[in-house]
Amino acid sequence: MARRRPERFLRWAMPLGLILVVLALWELGVRWNDTPHYILPGPILVAQTLVADWHTLYPSLLVTLRVTASALAVAVIGGVGLAVLFTLSRMVELSLFPFAVILQVTPIIAIAPLILIYVENTHLALLICAWIVAFFPILSNTTLGLNSADHNLVDLFRLYGASRWQMLRFLRLPAAMPYFLGGLRIAGGLALIGAIVAEFAAGTAGTGSGLAYRILEASYRLNIPRMFAALFLISVAGILIFLALTLLSHLLLRKWHESAARRDG
Repeated sequence: MARRRPERFLRWAMPLGLILVVLALWELGVRWNDTPHYILPGPILVAQTLVADWHTLYPSLLVTLRVTASALAVAVIGGVGLAVLFTLSRMVELSLFPFAVILQVTPIIAIAPLILIYVENTHLALLICAWIVAFFPILSNTTLGLNSADHNLVDLFRLYGASRWQMLRFLRLPAAMPYFLGGLRIAGGLALIGAIVAEFAAGTAGTGSGLAYRILEASYRLNIPRMFAALFLISVAGILIFLALTLLSHLLLRKWHESAARRDG
């Protein structure tokens, strides 16, 4: 037990130490070369701007996170529901899966302007754009998981006369859980990316503006420190989303799945 504590400490200390070293070198480089802040601000100035402009950036952060969370929730409901439907009907999978692939391979930046034209509600348009990006990983991973149930157990369930619902509930869904959670971690970051891209395409202004608009606004005004502050908030939001979904995956799998059990061991 005492041996694990230094290992856990190093696991967190080394990345944090490296980040601090990079920030220190960045700050020293800016000061040493006397780089103007409108070209490259130092980390200290970015932090000061973040505090000074918090009243503007924080509401925009909430708007972006609200779109991200809504898109992820809709992607989970739609992706899991459609994956279950694919498992129950091969014909439905062959008919609908190509459309999901088309949505995945089409760049969101290319179709976002069209969505914004056809959908009058800007918030709904942003939600659709973020959903398109987050939907496919959940659908694909969950479908793979549902089809990856042990064939011997499938035969055993059939031998005992289990219905499709019983097989789905007690065998296929538990087998698909690790795959679904892996797709969820990917979809969380993609939903944030989709929301940002959609906000860039939408523009908008006022209280409904997300962080992407704040970046555009700062670029028009050559307020580079605010741009870096907004980028920092986007990065932190993405990291926190990934960590939260990773923790959820660990809590759901640690007692029975090998991937989480090895980490505990």
